[in-house]
Amino acid sequence: MKFGLQRKHGSLNSVSVFDAVSEGLQKLGHTVVNDTLDCDVPVLWSMLWHGRMQPNKQIFESSIQQKKNVLFLEVGGIKRNETWKVGINGINRLGYFGPSGNDDTRAKKLGLTLQDNKKGDNILICCQHDKSHQWRNQPSLQVYLDRLIHEIRKYSDRKIIVRPHPRCPIQDIFQVYNNVVLQNPKQVPNTYDDFDLGFNNAHAVISYSSNPGIHAVLNGNNAFVGPESLAYPVANKDIKSIENPQIFDRTQWLNDYAYTEWTTEEIAQGLPFSRLTF
Repeated sequence: MKFGLQRKHGSLNSVSVFDAVSEGLQKLGHTVVNDTLDCDVPVLWSMLWHGRMQPNKQIFESSIQQKKNVLFLEVGGIKRNETWKVGINGINRLGYFGPSGNDDTRAKKLGLTLQDNKKGDNILICCQHDKSHQWRNQPSLQVYLDRLIHEIRKYSDRKIIVRPHPRCPIQDIFQVYNNVVLQNPKQVPNTYDDFDLGFNNAHAVISYSSNPGIHAVLNGNNAFVGPESLAYPVANKDIKSIENPQIFDRTQWLNDYAYTEWTTEEIAQGLPFSRLTF
């Protein structure tokens, strides 16, 4: 098959990943071309339709209309800037990452572990970028937060901490709410785009479909997510249960989640592509 790497619409840290993808696909006998749509499978960086990546939206929508699969690459959440998501037609639950029902071999290789269930006092809302495909059909972040906070207040009077996406700030309007505060994310020193995802003293973590929901599950926090989150099978869905969240068996989920992300070395060997059906 011919794969078209859309390099010019990738983020600044995508170069080495695209290089690894090119090497891995060619090792499996595929043809690779750059920055052309004359291909069987376009390869796009991220589903964030913003900045350099904005043209990817049209490419994706056009490809789906033509019944072409699209291979997506994205910054990973297992080891940020060390592992990278590789999926067909999506980067979260709507994407395809290969067969499920995996054993724990890869989870152990990546050092993935499940922390014990934790108790805390606060409710943490982790926002995401409103220009992402994952946020399509959703209201503005302000409207979303207003509705969500009002819903939470029907069932809990705990302190609510709202943490914006690092690249999608929101206005500090929280003085109109009781016991709600804004907490801007802190970048980890000497990193390209790593931010502190700490959940200290969190009773519950709410994340529609972004990485914090996954990290909350790994960390043993009570996670509340939307239907497109990779954490959906092992997270709570209904705010009504915010005070009495369900506890899930996360073992099989962890084994399968380990196959959503790969190092550049593994990508260059073609390992993720050998699991995918194009």
